[in-house]
Amino acid sequence: MDGVKVLRIGVAPAGYVKKRMIEIARGGKPSHGEPKVWVSSLDSLAKVLTESNMRLLRQIKATSPQSLTELARQSGRSLSNLSRTLHTLDRLGIVAFVEKADGRKVPTVLYAKVQPVVDFAEARSEAA
Repeated sequence: MDGVKVLRIGVAPAGYVKKRMIEIARGGKPSHGEPKVWVSSLDSLAKVLTESNMRLLRQIKATSPQSLTELARQSGRSLSNLSRTLHTLDRLGIVAFVEKADGRKVPTVLYAKVQPVVDFAEARSEAA
């Protein structure tokens, strides 16, 4: 794709995701291009990738803040709100925290794009 890192996020019923993760844990191989990150609905993904959170991601990429306090000041968010948001983005694999030598944890955006992957055939087989 033009060298841009893209995170593929699968969207499927929780039952399918659980079944698939168990298969992989038992030695099954992930399909080529199969997402490694899953959510149960596009609604849940939309609640994380809000306009303000996307603005925050762009800000992190543009300014490379050296602490959460600096990012809170730049973004106008409270430290507790910012921390909660970043940990949610970390769980999805969009953001990671890099620990500096002095113990500060600096947020880093890992991907430039997020691509939802919805497999209606899998969702249909789960509903049956």
